[in-house]
Amino acid sequence: MKRTQIKQIFQKLFGVKIRIVRRKRRKGLKSEYIKYKAQALEIAQRKIAQFNLVYNFKYNKITIRNQSTKWGSCSKSGNINFNYKIALLPENLADYIIVHELCHLGEFNHSKDFWDLVEKIIPDYKLRKSHLKKISSNGINIT
Repeated sequence: MKRTQIKQIFQKLFGVKIRIVRRKRRKGLKSEYIKYKAQALEIAQRKIAQFNLVYNFKYNKITIRNQSTKWGSCSKSGNINFNYKIALLPENLADYIIVHELCHLGEFNHSKDFWDLVEKIIPDYKLRKSHLKKISSNGINIT
């Protein structure tokens, strides 16, 4: 339903005109994204090559994005995406994110089997996951 339709319905029902304001999403600054994109890609490529020696998963491409709410994602076609802000994280947290997404190539869910895969390389993944949640409690703005 479009905003104009919502406004009309609201006015008919309540006899009051309303204004709908679209809330801006919190994204990283474009200049910051450009500054750290190459560094994040280098980190992701190097770490995936290192960690994938254990798993030997096939993947398609690695992409760095300026996302507002996600640290990473993985598609069923084998594409792995990371937020550029992995370059700004402590190495142990970036490692957790990279291993997490890499393991989705083996288990495309968050089942016990998935977490067992993560635990092969990151035995303290629960601790790292909780640290990451603390850092990103208000979106993923860490700068």
